Amino acid sequence: MSSLRSQEVEGVLVVYFSDAKILDDTRIQQIGKELIELTGKVPDAKMVLNFEGVGFMSSAMIGKLVLLNKKCKTDDVNLKLCNIAPNVGEVFKIMKLNKVFEIYKDEEKAIEAFSKKGWFG
Repeated sequence: MSSLRSQEVEGVLVVYFSDAKILDDTRIQQIGKELIELTGKVPDAKMVLNFEGVGFMSSAMIGKLVLLNKKCKTDDVNLKLCNIAPNVGEVFKIMKLNKVFEIYKDEEKAIEAFSKKGWFG
């Protein structure tokens, strides 16, 4: 069973997670593999990971996100995250990952951010 589902919204590949808790190592490996595969299918080099419904994730999953971010940078894919649960967001802040990832409140804001060009939009 796939751990992810995706759809194109306004030229952006939006990826949704099927698990509320991303803690199991086998599942994390599967999610990591699927995310890397999706980077090759990104239209216009724009991708949003929508964490709506995900309440918990392990440090191993956060590690997969860091690897995905590196892959996206290598492949010139612009990656944004949205709908991160407050407790997960706190972990991102503690690990200073809020400076590594572009994180938005919701999917709409993340997609809008792709169209902003510099200081004045």
